[in-house]
Amino acid sequence: MLAVFSPFSCLPHAFAATAPTQQVMHVPGSPDFLAVDGASVWVMNRGRVEHWSVSGKLAEVKLDHPCGAMSVAFGSLWVADCKANTLNRIDLKTAQKDVVIQTGIANPKGELNVVSGEGSIWVASDGSGKVARVDPLTNKVIASIPVDSETYYLAFGYGALWGVSATHNTLQKIDPQTNTVVKKTALGRAPGFLAAGEGAVWVQEQDDGTVARVSPETGEVSGRVNVDNSLMYGDIDAGGGKVWLRTTDHQTFVVIDPQTLAIRARIGAQTGSGALRYTPEGIWTTSHDIHVLAWWENPENIGN
Repeated sequence: MLAVFSPFSCLPHAFAATAPTQQVMHVPGSPDFLAVDGASVWVMNRGRVEHWSVSGKLAEVKLDHPCGAMSVAFGSLWVADCKANTLNRIDLKTAQKDVVIQTGIANPKGELNVVSGEGSIWVASDGSGKVARVDPLTNKVIASIPVDSETYYLAFGYGALWGVSATHNTLQKIDPQTNTVVKKTALGRAPGFLAAGEGAVWVQEQDDGTVARVSPETGEVSGRVNVDNSLMYGDIDAGGGKVWLRTTDHQTFVVIDPQTLAIRARIGAQTGSGALRYTPEGIWTTSHDIHVLAWWENPENIGN
């Protein structure tokens, strides 16, 4: 049976006792997507990516038009450039751009992901329906995988690459052994960012204001949680026994119980759109409209 949890009666003040404090860092420009690098984080900004810790800015690397969610893997930061239509490799130690890879970029508006898994880097490379697989040893595209058109959003987990098409309303499971789509799942309206973890694949159904829980074994939707009227655009992550949903209405982020689908907490003030990443030590969030990077400590205590 499909589980559905509807918490619309739960207002932010209902969770006041669980609300954590945040450390706020003011970041000029438009801080957005995040990639965790140990105790620090890489932040996408206009014309550059920046390396930050809670102590302040550590470095920056200029790019024409960095876009989309980034990935830290193989000693590098991997970031798409929507003007050059390239995948860029930045050395984590030197903060220097080492390699530019001609992959193509599927969504020039910038809503997409670069992810790592199965010894490769993956990026949505063509809006007509292609995902590029890059070998980090050679910095070459080793496969171009046919997918539904306008598949922009990716995640890797449970031995598979997962890709979402917001126009076809599908989640596609891609087998990295064969580089083929082996399962398609029908989703709600305008699905977007997704995360693999805490026993499932979690997908924002942005126009429905819901998050879908998908079984990685069967590829079927096993439950949904109604969060708000809309989830445009926000972000999502999973870890520490919780699902973390960056929202754009009524609060900064929401904490979801992956087993019961109950909303455990609604945290922070409404700050417009931005990104979120979980670490065991804390949660990083951005709010690009108000030029803020925030650090929320002790995630094990949030939503308990």
